[in-house]
Amino acid sequence: MQSLRFTALAAIALTLGVSANNAHARGVPAGTAINNTATVDYTVGAVTATVTSNQSSVVVAEIVDVDVIVQTPTVAVTPGATQQVMRYRVTNIGNGPETFRLVMSNAIAGDQFDPTAASPAIYLDSDASGTYNTGDAPYVVGTNDPVLAADGFVTVFVFNDIPAAAVDGNTGRSNLTADARTGTGAPGTVFAGAGASGTDAVVGSTGGDGVAQGEYVVEGVAITAIKSQTVVDQFGGARPVPGARIDYSIVVNATGTGIAAAAAFTDNIPTGTTYVPGTLRLNTTALSDNADADVGAFESSPQPRVRVQLGNLTAASGTQTITFAVTINSL
Repeated sequence: MQSLRFTALAAIALTLGVSANNAHARGVPAGTAINNTATVDYTVGAVTATVTSNQSSVVVAEIVDVDVIVQTPTVAVTPGATQQVMRYRVTNIGNGPETFRLVMSNAIAGDQFDPTAASPAIYLDSDASGTYNTGDAPYVVGTNDPVLAADGFVTVFVFNDIPAAAVDGNTGRSNLTADARTGTGAPGTVFAGAGASGTDAVVGSTGGDGVAQGEYVVEGVAITAIKSQTVVDQFGGARPVPGARIDYSIVVNATGTGIAAAAAFTDNIPTGTTYVPGTLRLNTTALSDNADADVGAFESSPQPRVRVQLGNLTAASGTQTITFAVTINSL
């Protein structure tokens, strides 16, 4: 009985799955040669013989694909703010090296204002830190277009100014588009000989370009502080004479949307008065005068004052009322 055996002589594994280290790249690298021959073993009487087929060879073409994601989908801003940054990531999900052009657009339907592009408006993360710093390079189209290996990525920072006329709750959208310099088009579009190692370049499922959208949200949070006082003198009246006590009440509220982060209340003890120990309170809860675990303290330097850490305030935080007392110096 004759037996038939096929032996794969390819230089790469026949399984074209994506490896754990290349979670996005589109399979076998462009320009890779896939070679294969077959053999047939047989016997004639007592003689064993083998015949080998001709070699079949194919060179893997380049898939042109890109993925763009926004890493800061919502950025809180205030009216008139400048140099407000969004962060994007552009990843080459094709199987060969590719150069990408970057374009920003702010004229997008469905929002309440158009952000104004700063100058420069786009920066490349030169040190791969993921955070913008002054050493990052301004992007100039056609000059320093990012060149990305398969599965390579670049972090891109987009800067915009916010119109002063924007009001609380308004949104403004900004898009970043990356398109392959080799070419874009309908999936399956072929650019003959334009791929890696002179292979054909074939447009992948993304069309060779990608876009992601971020959104600025105007958070017009505002803090109000209203202070009142009550005077009680030592004679049972309400005259501000030496020795009289002044009780202060300060009502703090947050209005609008957004967060007033790390709000800190301070009030200098007026000249000619002395703080009454143990009178500092937040929402009727007594606070110690020492710098300890609670949020309040009396500080004697650099000048006498009371301090209360209110934390992050929003409209939902409700009224925060701070009270304390002083006496009018009699000496």
